[in-house]
Amino acid sequence: MSDLLERLRERGWRLTSQRRVVAEVLDGDHVHLTADEVHARAVERLPEISRATVYNALGELVSLGEVVEVSTDGRAKRYDPNAHRPHEHLVCSGCGLIRDVHPTGDPLDQLPAGERFGFTVSGVQVTYRGLCPACARG
Repeated sequence: MSDLLERLRERGWRLTSQRRVVAEVLDGDHVHLTADEVHARAVERLPEISRATVYNALGELVSLGEVVEVSTDGRAKRYDPNAHRPHEHLVCSGCGLIRDVHPTGDPLDQLPAGERFGFTVSGVQVTYRGLCPACARG
């Protein structure tokens, strides 16, 4: 069973056939699909699944904290199932491909105390940008 499905089962999330297909489509280390991509892949497995069902399932997964919405540069939101593993994102400025990266060290260490302006910082989001190999060649 996939990591995401296992977490959902432990939380008692009712796994209908539609929800299961959405979770299966999302499962993986570097999966950052748009809602339309999730729907297209879900239809391959369960032809009768509707776009609304996919959107509802994604919304529930985000609300549960099991999937993270990733927005970059005004592009369509993407859904990251690696909500429980600390990581950053590497984003291609050309095609929008997103990969998980795991830099060493604490990114909060890069913010000097004088630049915190009295904030109690609770989290850090870092996005690395560049061109993927395919876009760099093209």
